[in-house]
Amino acid sequence: MDTIDKETRSKIMSKVGQKATAPEMKLRKALFSRGFRYRVNVKKLPGSPDLVFKKYKAVIFVHGCFWHRHEGCKYATMPKTRVEFWSAKFKTNIERDKQNIQKLIAEGWRVLVIWECVIKNKNEGSFHNVLDKVERWISSDESFKEIPTQKKI
Repeated sequence: MDTIDKETRSKIMSKVGQKATAPEMKLRKALFSRGFRYRVNVKKLPGSPDLVFKKYKAVIFVHGCFWHRHEGCKYATMPKTRVEFWSAKFKTNIERDKQNIQKLIAEGWRVLVIWECVIKNKNEGSFHNVLDKVERWISSDESFKEIPTQKKI
């Protein structure tokens, strides 16, 4: 049972950001400091990717584990109320993500998905390892990659 009334919960949830989230900003700043230049949230591309590297024909999505259902992640919890509503919402999110990735690849873009839990990891060495992987991927010709896990689309 939720400890907050519906109206308050609705206000809280409406404040959840979609752009410039803390994990996204951490990644953006780190990549910028390594010399990468990018555009953010390009609306003309399917799914309005978080980062667009036109020079490399590459895009990055920083997926929130809760909203995009990072399988097996401690942040991908299921709300205890309105389970039917949330299940349908999450299913729609996952399907939309798949479709956007497929459209981008079909248009010749390379796609990288990074899960927020990897960026939020408190171990700085771990983040630098992830950053190294991202940098290698940007310069590669690999069409799709997911960090931390590899999934087939």
